[in-house]
Amino acid sequence: MAHVGADAEEAVFQSFRNGLSINFQVKRGLSITRRSSRLLHYKSWGGYPSTPQTGVPLYWGQDLLVQLARYPESKVLPFGNGRSQGDVCLNGGGILVGTRSMDRFLHFDHLQGTIICESGVLLGELMEMTVPRGWFPIVTPGTRFITIGGAIANDVHGKNHHRAGSFGNQVLRLELLRSDGQRLICSPTENRSWFEATIGGLGLTGLILWAELRLRPIANPLIHQQVIRFSHLDDFFAISVDSDQDYEYTLAWVDGHATGANLGRGVLTRGNHAGFFTDSHRQVAQPALQPSFPVTLPFSLVNPWTVSLFNKFYYHKPIRKDGYSTIHYRPFFYPLDGILHWNRVYGRGGFLQYQCVVPTAHGRDAMKEILSRIAATRLGSLIAVLKIFGAVSSVGLLSFPRPGVTLAIDFPNPGPRTLELLSKLDGIVRQAGGAVYPAKDARMSPEAFHDYYPKTDRFREFIDPRFSSQFWRRIRGGNP
Repeated sequence: MAHVGADAEEAVFQSFRNGLSINFQVKRGLSITRRSSRLLHYKSWGGYPSTPQTGVPLYWGQDLLVQLARYPESKVLPFGNGRSQGDVCLNGGGILVGTRSMDRFLHFDHLQGTIICESGVLLGELMEMTVPRGWFPIVTPGTRFITIGGAIANDVHGKNHHRAGSFGNQVLRLELLRSDGQRLICSPTENRSWFEATIGGLGLTGLILWAELRLRPIANPLIHQQVIRFSHLDDFFAISVDSDQDYEYTLAWVDGHATGANLGRGVLTRGNHAGFFTDSHRQVAQPALQPSFPVTLPFSLVNPWTVSLFNKFYYHKPIRKDGYSTIHYRPFFYPLDGILHWNRVYGRGGFLQYQCVVPTAHGRDAMKEILSRIAATRLGSLIAVLKIFGAVSSVGLLSFPRPGVTLAIDFPNPGPRTLELLSKLDGIVRQAGGAVYPAKDARMSPEAFHDYYPKTDRFREFIDPRFSSQFWRRIRGGNP
């Protein structure tokens, strides 16, 4: 087994030997005992659908070819850290190849602000290396527990889409391993078609071995933020115009149960990276140790009564008169990461997240109708977020972000009522010319997907014949 590992290591770094200097750092030493072929169990973050999944871990990219030979009749799918809410990360009846152990950093240019790492590195692990050295990811989603490969495969976005676009816009290049052993260096100038198919390609074009990312300079790990309470959806749009001009990051929590004159009320947070340290900055508290929700309950703690109570409390929470404060980047970007396994509050039935985007021209009316329908059912949960996407074009053929207003909201899974509501929301989004996010979906129809993603036919040309997912078969009507 040690010989296999040495060969794989040679293969992983072969592509770096033509003119690149390499700062090689193995975060975790190769352990023969960790190279067991035992099957592991995987699941999505939302817990719906609850199809049993099995998988095998990869410690080196070349191990993929070994697993393909071991399971010649099975379709495979890369699996990162399981933070996708729906079935885009599942592969019922096939094999998941876990990439989490491919977590080595290959090169960090702390002068230019670029880093090369394997696809199983967590965003949080990357930040542990770069933030103390004055560099920050240009785009980060709402959790740091996502792998770099997962961030690319789903072309995730953050609070600054209006300035920087999505994660794929920050990828300088990557290496893709196909099931026939072909290895492709993909970038905006090299194998560009493969690059566009793999950014947001849902893990279907092959295994991403490593990626090179650009970073942004920072003076310290702090954020100057302002918190503003708004009383109606129209106020959100008005405040967002000013926010997007003056602030790098903006995001709004919205009360999904509010109706009438309070429809779409919420709390907007906007912020910029802080300048150089002052004495007051040094007093900012560091994030505390993270508690963990201990078990998955047989029932959901999220119901209309608890949601209504939470929303009223959160909307009326005390805010400083001017709303300004300076906080550590972790609570600013990752408030939900403050409680590990928070998804367990939804119980064994899990939850569904619905994230849609509608074009700017129809955004106000469409969002009013969507929020009105959600409030009427009282099915919405504690987490509902509004954001304006900017005009920076996404790289990927299947990338979700596009200009407009986006809403992301969790729904407990009590059964058909939730699915019926989400189908009605699909109708509003389709009529407005918008889209629903595959990374968070578990039930959109094939017809809706093709309306949302008109480049699907072109994307099919790049799918690896040995790769598939539960999501892909679903939106293909059961076809591989």
